[in-house]
Amino acid sequence: MNDFEFHRPASVADALGLMAAAADGRYLAGGQSLLPAMKMGLSMPTDLVELSRVAGLSGITVADGAVRIGAATRHTEVAASAQVRDAIPALADLADRIGDRAVRNRGTLGGSLALNDPAACYPAAVLGLGATVHTDRRAIAADDFFTGLYETALAPGELIVAVSFPVPERAAWVKFKQPASRFSLVGVFVARGPAGVRVAVTGAASHVFRARAFEQALATRWSPEACAGLALPADGLNADLHASAEYRAHLVGVLCTRAVAQAGH
Repeated sequence: MNDFEFHRPASVADALGLMAAAADGRYLAGGQSLLPAMKMGLSMPTDLVELSRVAGLSGITVADGAVRIGAATRHTEVAASAQVRDAIPALADLADRIGDRAVRNRGTLGGSLALNDPAACYPAAVLGLGATVHTDRRAIAADDFFTGLYETALAPGELIVAVSFPVPERAAWVKFKQPASRFSLVGVFVARGPAGVRVAVTGAASHVFRARAFEQALATRWSPEACAGLALPADGLNADLHASAEYRAHLVGVLCTRAVAQAGH
């Protein structure tokens, strides 16, 4: 691991100022991805701006048909929140099945979204629910946020402060996990609500995406049977030692059917 300067700001303004002054700074939230990358020499920042003491970056509120979650809120807090479980049970369920207990106790919503790992769980909920990512500068719609492999719409130094999730009529999350890492070989989040019918898929491609053919079928008929006969093309999907592209394509249909059944009619 390289030498670096460690900063612990108390406000968003201080964090932004420290990042602007750094030659190659990184925000540090839960550190579940950044610190291992630094240990392996894959990331060598000159400065770490640690966010745990920044006021206003954590917490959960429900108002005006949306659940707003602070970017520094940990996975375990989302999973245990009575407000989230009442408003969007599928979101609490997703948070409760991220990684293992150690990861859930340290990892944060904002950290997961900023990294945009191709197999991460939270991006599926953000895209599947049509959420809005709020930063220190602007509001970014979910459809515009995830842009590529470990790439997002965030500008250099831009800081996620919260995410607003519209409360759906129905929603469910189903994932087929890799047993060791517990990342999604494929994960599918389905929702029907203010943003229409949405089907978000993670683990299958370079980044989370919407399965439009499944959305169209479910918009016509919200039923597990609506997914029957639908197939996702394998072209461009991930292939590795855990699963082929064809297997992942097949899983999308299987998991979407299960998710709709779980969400109910």
